[in-house]
Amino acid sequence: MGRVTSGGSLVYSTDGGRMCPACRRPAAQCACKAAAAEAVPAGDGTVRVRLETKGRKGKGVTVVWGVPVGAAELLRLGQQLKAACGTGGTVKDGRIEVQGDHVAQVMALLQQQGWSVKRAGG
Repeated sequence: MGRVTSGGSLVYSTDGGRMCPACRRPAAQCACKAAAAEAVPAGDGTVRVRLETKGRKGKGVTVVWGVPVGAAELLRLGQQLKAACGTGGTVKDGRIEVQGDHVAQVMALLQQQGWSVKRAGG
């Protein structure tokens, strides 16, 4: 059994779980996801860093985006930044989120690695 959208494409199957709408394979075996994960996002070459508190119950999160690297390299960079700041965080949607206000420290670390870095926001 499976769920089918009004357009007739399979969305969920009890056999394989979530299905990819593009290649019609189970999400774990999706061929398109692998190709998209390897793609390097286009940008202007400037890494941007800002402090976000909106939607986080007043707690600050340092957000880094615009890093022109693939998904695996972005994960590695996220781990380096979190370790250097001594805090947690995540990497999602092409952005690195480090818990706490570490904007200055993150900017300094990225500049040491040779990135062109700008502070965004206030």
